[in-house]
Amino acid sequence: MQMKLRTFGLLAVTVLVTGLLALADGASAQDGPRAPRWQPSGDTIVAVEGDADNGFTIHHYDGTSLSPPTLSETTAECGEYDTEVAVTACQVEVETWFRDLADLQAAIAWARYDAARSRPGR
Repeated sequence: MQMKLRTFGLLAVTVLVTGLLALADGASAQDGPRAPRWQPSGDTIVAVEGDADNGFTIHHYDGTSLSPPTLSETTAECGEYDTEVAVTACQVEVETWFRDLADLQAAIAWARYDAARSRPGR
């Protein structure tokens, strides 16, 4: 009987000490500064301004920006290729690029709108 009480006492002390250590660790973690949850890489696109006719400006998370030529300038450069197939391929690539920039611009606008909406329980 004395052995069972001793084992039970040892178990109770172990649980108590473990619980106290867990509480102390949790309290110290709350007192210190919090690390950022997540940060995107520097080349992540955070904004796209403009349009195909007047030109786009692409802004990245690290503060850099890129301003590709306008649609008319880029399409004119496609005319410098030697064959009609190469010219057409260039024009399709350019139009796809500008279409995708416009889609990206709309997606970023939607993400910002959606992130700002209130939700139940938040």
